Formats: sequence, structure tokens, C-alpha cells
Amino acid sequence: MPQHRHTPARICPACDGFASAAVTLGGRDRNGRRRTITAHCRTCQGTGTVPPLRQLLKDAADAAFTR
Repeated sequence: MPQHRHTPARICPACDGFASAAVTLGGRDRNGRRRTITAHCRTCQGTGTVPPLRQLLKDAADAAFTR
């Protein structure tokens, strides 16, 4: 039976895998809870990983050398 190799996902270099963070706005709402917003990493769009380098290079070459 053939074994399928799974390429490990690369951790996003911009956020080191911590793709989302709750940021407090400094106040509290009427119920006493802190007001927060969720901020997502722009590089990985909140996933914490980026595609394998080979795929990134292929996509860049395809975009640069299209006719």
C-alpha cells in the first residue's frame, strides 16, 4: 500500500502561528464585560499557517510568466 507523504504546514512568519488575538478597547459594556475586538494576521488571514514554499514559488512563477 503506498504511503502518502503529508507536507507539514509552515507556521506563518508574521504571527508565529498565533493568528488571532482579542484586543481590549479599554472599557466595559453594561454587563461588566470588557469590550474587545478580534484581530487576525494579514499574512495568513487568521489560519496561522502559510502554504508550502514550493507552492508559493509556483504561484509566483505562474503569475510572472503568463501570456
